[in-house]
Amino acid sequence: MKRGGLVSMASLVLVLLWVSTLFAAGNTQVGPEVISYFKWIALATGFGMAIAAVGASFGQGNAAKAACDGVARNPDASGKIITTLMISLAMIESLAIYALVIELILLYANPFLKYIVGG
Repeated sequence: MKRGGLVSMASLVLVLLWVSTLFAAGNTQVGPEVISYFKWIALATGFGMAIAAVGASFGQGNAAKAACDGVARNPDASGKIITTLMISLAMIESLAIYALVIELILLYANPFLKYIVGG
């Protein structure tokens, strides 16, 4: 399966899971403005995670390139370079994880929901 098909299939599954939790809420009345609000939140979080993943991958690629260049210029310092590379890769990856946490909060524990639903 192509990558675009896999991403669209995963987002469809996530939206269906989210909609099922919305309808399982019980006897609360959900208006079209709430559905529209969640539709835009789902779209925005998808774009946000895509931007975070692209940024993290470019950062990790540049860090690996710089580490390879450093080892090629000075092979004796490879131990320090690799250690610094691993720490920097962990820091770069943590930025993508922070973006994921913020997007999951917006999807499932949205602090602005009370203003939209009116509760």
